[in-house]
Amino acid sequence: MPENGKNFAGLNVASFESRRGKEMAMIIEKFGGVPHVSPSMREVPLDDNQPAIDFANRVITGQIDIVIFMTGVGFNHLLAAIDRKVDKQRFLDALSDITTICRGPKPVAAMREVKLTPTIKVPEPNTWREILQTIDTEIHIANQTLVVQEYGVTNASLVAGLEARGAHVETLHVYDWDLPEDIGPLAANIQKMIDGKIDVTMFTSANQLNHVLKLAQRQGQMEAFSAALRGTVICSVGPTMSERLRDLGYPVDVEPEHPKMGPLVAAAAERSQDILVRKRQIRAVLQETTKAALNKEAPWYNSAFLKACRREPTDFTPVWLMRQAGRYMKEYREVRAKTTFLELCANPQLCSEVMCTAVEKLGVDAAIIFSDLLPILQPMGLDLEFAKGEGPVIHNPIREAADVDRVLELESTDSLHYVMETVKQTRADLPADMPLIGFAGAPFTLASYAIEGGGSRDYVNTKTLMFRDPGAWRELMERFVRAISRYLNAQIAAGAQAVQLFDSWAGALGPDDYRRYVLPYVKDIVAQIAPGVPVINFATGNPALLPMLAESGAAVVGVDWRIRLDVAWETVGHNIAVQGNLDPVSLLADQMELRRRAKDVLDQAAGRPGHIFNLGHGVMQQTPVDNARALVDMVHEMSQRK
Repeated sequence: MPENGKNFAGLNVASFESRRGKEMAMIIEKFGGVPHVSPSMREVPLDDNQPAIDFANRVITGQIDIVIFMTGVGFNHLLAAIDRKVDKQRFLDALSDITTICRGPKPVAAMREVKLTPTIKVPEPNTWREILQTIDTEIHIANQTLVVQEYGVTNASLVAGLEARGAHVETLHVYDWDLPEDIGPLAANIQKMIDGKIDVTMFTSANQLNHVLKLAQRQGQMEAFSAALRGTVICSVGPTMSERLRDLGYPVDVEPEHPKMGPLVAAAAERSQDILVRKRQIRAVLQETTKAALNKEAPWYNSAFLKACRREPTDFTPVWLMRQAGRYMKEYREVRAKTTFLELCANPQLCSEVMCTAVEKLGVDAAIIFSDLLPILQPMGLDLEFAKGEGPVIHNPIREAADVDRVLELESTDSLHYVMETVKQTRADLPADMPLIGFAGAPFTLASYAIEGGGSRDYVNTKTLMFRDPGAWRELMERFVRAISRYLNAQIAAGAQAVQLFDSWAGALGPDDYRRYVLPYVKDIVAQIAPGVPVINFATGNPALLPMLAESGAAVVGVDWRIRLDVAWETVGHNIAVQGNLDPVSLLADQMELRRRAKDVLDQAAGRPGHIFNLGHGVMQQTPVDNARALVDMVHEMSQRK
């Protein structure tokens, strides 16, 4: 047993290694686990691979400038493919005269077996991003003929990145993947997982996952297997594998600092017991909340708002307003005059009172709990204060990678019991057929508050940590994923019918950075929300992020006013509901202009099922209450189906 105390303590661990199956089983046993290792794939060399022969001849004749070897197996299959067709030594000599780039240690080792040393070695975690970053610092590839030895499917992101740098890119396919000749052990592992006999699942390559799913699909077990997989501790060897899991909607529970088999098992052994306990607790809550969410007899189930979330036809377009209970209302100001903001948020009776007052006064079709994005930070170890005239202030912000360790796990929502009481109280005080929306800050926005210590214009501290230390960023975001998922599911269990993620600061990011540093974690949250409960994913400030908001798996995408609604809906796809998107300042116009603007939004929605009318952000403090009420009436009147 390892001396450092990392121990599976008898958990059943599934792995899908092929060539290194015995080694994986030994490591799992070393860390106290019960291994269930089944081969998932085999490499199949291409017969009569003429493109490989042509490539070798072009290397010999000086027509290729740069080669990227993605795998050691691929390098060896290349040599086998050209054997007896090309002078092997001439090929190797010519290869030594051009620039060769190896993605990780395995192609390096394969080249060394034939006495070759690669020109450039790509560092961990050996993803396509590190390839491009290494190229940027080491060589110029513009106008060079560059060949990528593929494995699996073509990496479109890598090819696009190389072409953007001016290279003439070609791909070289040298082998295919297929299921093992004997699929019995793999089928048995799939069945064990469905039967609930597996606690931990490990993946070290995307092709393993592809083949496991392929066999599950072939056997008619896809739905049962996917549900069972989510119930295990899902362990990924590194970023590329994690990206594939998240693309398919599976959360990543463990990813080691170094993308290798040994560190993967060690990290899983250390963390799996705690994760499994947490997952089982959440599953018990989800089973109960899912029953409630899918109760078609509930008074709120066929409300216009929830029907729109499900993209079902409605008699009129439902409307609610972000920040519909706020400082623009006299009743709210009277309550706030007697208490601080944090004290108000911690008082369920008052929170329900201000929201129910707003709902009754405006005539909206959904209520949202009265709370704030930031109280979740307090039980996570951050010293939060709402300073008069300054807004929220974090007195102990995260500035260095080491500070991430100060961020506590939100092991339970007990410390946020007042939010759950607010949900229960508001649910009890609202009309029975009025849906209630819970909410939380999205992980990027919460992380930005925690790092900046308050508001920011350029988010320099947040981006500096994100760019300089991806490992620390990942750890911070994963803690927020676990906290937010638990928090939202607790709100659902307390009586919310839908939940919204507010990413108020995501507009500070460009699409590439959002996709890399934020989207995977939003996907993880959405995947962990009780099935059947609509999730609204709202980010403001950059319409270019909309396609990725849709990729999150959310039922509804919130749209701000910086893009036309029809363009936004076309962008995200009509298979997703949309919410929005009147400019909040429109509520300061006269009612004739307000009506014209509201009609414009409705016209862009064109009566298509799945539109929830809202502002592109929250109601402004200067807004006349009469205009807010008039807007709701206008939307109901102009959208009435005949």
